[in-house]
Amino acid sequence: MKRIEMIIRPEKVEAVRSALEKVGCAGLMISEIEGHGKQKGVVQQWRGEKYKVELLPKLKIEVVVRDQDLERVTKAIIDSAKTGEIGDGKIFISSIENAIRIRTGERGEEAL
Repeated sequence: MKRIEMIIRPEKVEAVRSALEKVGCAGLMISEIEGHGKQKGVVQQWRGEKYKVELLPKLKIEVVVRDQDLERVTKAIIDSAKTGEIGDGKIFISSIENAIRIRTGERGEEAL
């Protein structure tokens, strides 16, 4: 099993959620976060004054998938979240040792 954590633009959340649903990814967790990547924020202007916003609003979505579904799910994420501009986000993939469904006690992939 693999955990996929993606940091995306807030305006892309519905497109990504819909794409995940279409590829059979049933469960997900969404968190509102702030941060910056290489661009270190953006310069904006308001009432003629320029100011720098260093922490940008982003969304973090986490899903756990079977190993055989990894490529299909990551392709769906990329296709739905990509704008081609700086700040599109990142995908982090890590291994999950085990999962347990609390209600039934199911373990491993059955718990997904």
